[in-house]
Amino acid sequence: MNLVIDIGNTVAKLAAFDEAELLEVVYDNRTLELLPEFCNKYAFDKAIVVTVIDLEAEAEARLSSLNFPLLRLDHNTPLPVRNLYETPHTLGYDRMAAVVAANCFFPGRDVLVIDAGTCITYELVDASGCYHGGNISPGLQMRFKALHRFTGRLPMVSSQGRMELIGKNTETAIRAGVLKGMEYEIEGYVRAMKDKYPGLLVFLTGGDDFSFDTNLKSIIFADRFLVLKGLNRILDYNNDKV
Repeated sequence: MNLVIDIGNTVAKLAAFDEAELLEVVYDNRTLELLPEFCNKYAFDKAIVVTVIDLEAEAEARLSSLNFPLLRLDHNTPLPVRNLYETPHTLGYDRMAAVVAANCFFPGRDVLVIDAGTCITYELVDASGCYHGGNISPGLQMRFKALHRFTGRLPMVSSQGRMELIGKNTETAIRAGVLKGMEYEIEGYVRAMKDKYPGLLVFLTGGDDFSFDTNLKSIIFADRFLVLKGLNRILDYNNDKV
């Protein structure tokens, strides 16, 4: 039994795996308040944690109290793909976990992983298992908040509501600008990458802010828990080191 912990910018996820099978996912706060209760529910043998933030003292204390081996994923951790990123120590390893999962599902294929969370990230792993890097752009809520915060009069707008191709008022103009802008951005990246890698497969993953009922014809696979599955794969890959 594996415990997988993914601490993001806004929420932490706790996942239980029985080998490769995902049994349960629990959404927690960044102090890992629910971790002790979650651990009491399963007989975990080992764990992995990845974080994109500096851990709070409460979270660190709860991780340190685990009574089974814990792998802290960073740039020194052996991976089942080759990392060509020029600054591996600055890489967010939640990004790498998504790449590992996609490569595990489709070895020998060129894969673009799009993770739509707080930020939108685009990651490329080629058919030989080499991770070439990726791009980072603002996520859905970051775009809405930036338009409101960095202007004098634009209101804070929700993604839910009336949607027009061309906005008929300020609210619909912002909503269409953000949502259609994200759609066109994703389509543009996929189109450009397919020009270079004709057999490219595309994975979409991410948080609750992004609809998985997307009409993007270029999205071939969607898996909300791709990062968690990649972390589980990395943990098993390092089984003799935990």
